[in-house]
Amino acid sequence: MTQHGTDEVGILSIAADDQPWAAWSDDMLLDLKLCDLRLDLEGGFLSEQIARLYSELASRRLVFRPHFWLSDEWFTPDGIPGIAIPFYLAHPRLARLELSQMLEVEGGTTEWCMRILRHETGHAIENAHLLRRRRRRQQLFGKSSQPYPDYYTPKPYSRSFVLHLDIWYAQSHPDEDFAETFAVWLDPESMWRDRYRGWPALKKLKYMDQLMRELADVPPKVSSRQEIDPLSSLSKTLREHYGQKRKRYGVERPNFYDADLRRLFSDSAAFAGNKTAAAFLSRIRKEVRRKVAGWTGEYQYTIDQVLESMITRCRELNLRLAVPEDQAKLDFTVLLTVQTMNYLHSGRHRVAL
Repeated sequence: MTQHGTDEVGILSIAADDQPWAAWSDDMLLDLKLCDLRLDLEGGFLSEQIARLYSELASRRLVFRPHFWLSDEWFTPDGIPGIAIPFYLAHPRLARLELSQMLEVEGGTTEWCMRILRHETGHAIENAHLLRRRRRRQQLFGKSSQPYPDYYTPKPYSRSFVLHLDIWYAQSHPDEDFAETFAVWLDPESMWRDRYRGWPALKKLKYMDQLMRELADVPPKVSSRQEIDPLSSLSKTLREHYGQKRKRYGVERPNFYDADLRRLFSDSAAFAGNKTAAAFLSRIRKEVRRKVAGWTGEYQYTIDQVLESMITRCRELNLRLAVPEDQAKLDFTVLLTVQTMNYLHSGRHRVAL
């Protein structure tokens, strides 16, 4: 997902000790079942974001309001006009656990959370008004019956799609294209008419504007309040949950990067007294990982595994710094970005939401 820091306006900043497990260690918490967290959406961070979303919908005279529930991840089920929100956003202690396990808290700041909420509302309003059946919708975005890919190959320079969540995420499937376009249209600060002037994507945004004007003051056709996989029904432990999640967002062990690493660092005796490349990369690991994630839209966890492989290989090759640290950091950041882009362009970019 598009990266945003978990900062002072995020869930981590909210103090809460109202749960018996709030003071537990990570190791103790990981053995707790999801259903035993006994959380709800009331109060705090999520309530504020949902209220803001409802206000944005009201400002467009849209009657539809998605319902929400807690689950193990973000998703909008097919046919359901509602949205599942990951449990870790309901309590700052769980957000800290998410950070320690996955290196980031997806949706953990106000801006990031609102971006995802607008996107998921795009899916939910399609379900509520049966919009996928409309001929013009199918002509502009494609048919929902198109299979979802496990991975997709983005076209970074295409102007036929809006940019909202992940870079190029709208390209992954017609339904994601619709949801991303809706999110840009709904965002009161997007200035989409100016931002996308001259882009083929503007045609989709103008259609969205017309479509939503037609739906103003119109009650939704589907009003189900069904919840799929609510937190109270999930009996897996947090340890099992994160094991599955890390596997999902992991990478197969990449090929060694010997040639690239030898161009950046050296095993020559002339540099034997310099800092090891492994130690240097370990020190800048967090900074570089975040920067590359922001540039590429890839998950920090995925990038970190590539970094780990590179650090291991530097250690095995006994490589050391051969240039000033500032230059080495810049050169390595470029290398890691290139490797990540190669990973994306190889058709391995994951469909996550």
